[in-house]
Amino acid sequence: MSRIVIIGSANVDHVMSFDYLPSPGQTLLSQQYRIEHGGKGANQALACARLATAQSQIDFICHLGCDAIADEMSASWIKDGISPQGISKLAGEQTGSAMIFLGEKGANAIGVALGANASLTPQSLEKHRSLITDANWLLIQLETPTASVAHALNLAKSHGTRTILNPAPAATLSHDILRAVDIITPNETEAQAITGIEVSDIATAKLAAQMLHQLGPSIVIITLGQQGAYLSCDEFKGQITAPAVDAVDTVAAGDTFNGALTIALSEGGSIVEAVKFANRAAAKAVTKPGAQRSIPYRSELV
Repeated sequence: MSRIVIIGSANVDHVMSFDYLPSPGQTLLSQQYRIEHGGKGANQALACARLATAQSQIDFICHLGCDAIADEMSASWIKDGISPQGISKLAGEQTGSAMIFLGEKGANAIGVALGANASLTPQSLEKHRSLITDANWLLIQLETPTASVAHALNLAKSHGTRTILNPAPAATLSHDILRAVDIITPNETEAQAITGIEVSDIATAKLAAQMLHQLGPSIVIITLGQQGAYLSCDEFKGQITAPAVDAVDTVAAGDTFNGALTIALSEGGSIVEAVKFANRAAAKAVTKPGAQRSIPYRSELV
């Protein structure tokens, strides 16, 4: 059995849609309001669970508050196959939340309250040490404290767990973090934040990948939206295109890509085949609205 552990954030997203974004001091009536289960960590864990076979164990280490939405979110994850071992509900904390205003042509404004996510410290990770050290693969992002990301990556690396870092949201990263990463999966903006190279085409993606290799990761995958991904490793260097689809909502596309990539690699697929599988899964996700409800099941990719 392949064991995968995801460490990261879990949020409840409050989404409002407008003709245009309000100016400071302006009040607008929302055309639509909905609540979504989100957070990059939770999205990626759910993608792993929905795309995995019966031979995979999916653990998600996260912090939730002691509130009704935490019960609802965790119950839905467990129903989809995520193990409950790493899910903690903290007294006195609120589940992380995001207020998302959507305007014309995809414009948005987002405010985030970290809530319980902020308490996912290196010390708290030690309570789940065996989930990390016994795993075959670790998938992690940057929506939890940076010290915790570094601690988890170094702990995994020292015990032979393969590490995948999705460096989102965009941030500069220390050499200590990057040296512990086997596979890094930035989009164009995130690659620029780390390398200083503006990624606008395949040529600049290649330059950014070369710099990322120098910083530590042996495999670099720069995601390019509808253009697929640029893969750089010993086996292959070049663009891997994505299926053409009519996109409805791209919210969880990157998270679906990362979950699918991890699953394909955990099943023994080559890195090229894993990126192709991840492209297919992400392309399927953008054909549906919403965050976690858009993440496909394995049966949908046949």
